[in-house]
Amino acid sequence: MTVVEIPPPLPVRDRTSPHERAAGAVSPMLRRLAEEEATGVLVREHGTLYLVRGRVVHAESPFAPGLDVLLTAHGTLAVTAWQRAAERTASVPEAARLLLDSGLLPEGALELCHLDALYDAGYFALAPSSTPGRFRYDGSPTAGPLPSVPVVALERETLRRRLLLHRLWPDPATDSAPLVRAAPVAAAPVTARRRAVLDRADGVRTATLIAWELGRQAFHTLVDVRRLAAAGLLAPVHRAPDPLPLPPTPPLLTVTDPDIALLKRLRDALEAL
Repeated sequence: MTVVEIPPPLPVRDRTSPHERAAGAVSPMLRRLAEEEATGVLVREHGTLYLVRGRVVHAESPFAPGLDVLLTAHGTLAVTAWQRAAERTASVPEAARLLLDSGLLPEGALELCHLDALYDAGYFALAPSSTPGRFRYDGSPTAGPLPSVPVVALERETLRRRLLLHRLWPDPATDSAPLVRAAPVAAAPVTARRRAVLDRADGVRTATLIAWELGRQAFHTLVDVRRLAAAGLLAPVHRAPDPLPLPPTPPLLTVTDPDIALLKRLRDALEAL
């Protein structure tokens, strides 16, 4: 009887997309803090998250306009009113409470702008980074009158936004590089909202700077920028690579071989005859 040995199965490549593999694990450290119901401040490379009992109550990022910009850019709140509140308090939630108590800001408008700013800054704060995050346990952060967000909800929304941007235009260079208008073969119609973005693409401004100037959420500006790039109307400015260094000049060689020197003297003597 002949025994046939069956070889082990070949390994199968994992065809799960990176978004599916990362689902629920944008930041393991943040997830652990949520499970601990920790209160404090998580500082990451691209932003900061404020936690109260494991829930996110506030987020900040240099890449996203803050709550003050979203409230004052379109007339919801006077700039001077926010400045006075900020000078009298030590945090954004405290300033928001002061504005509510003084009747200068409707509660619904504040909650809406707060959630917009939180998810906007949270998207950048949870971006992949090259340095580990640092958490400082602190009992002082308070939610105040502002609604908090579960960590799971913030991570889920961050993943959804990443996937959306990738589907619109897969080149992430438009998110951070200076933007310049392109010359399409056939001009496509542009909405007034995107026209405002396109008009500010001067080769110097980035999507973040445009968002600050327009008083809009940075992520929504990234969406407009990628749609414009997909339509051939916008392109990132690619910086020229640094020139390669010139090779060092080899030192001059000094001939010291005595035989060569002797031959030169003999040649000179023969030429003198």
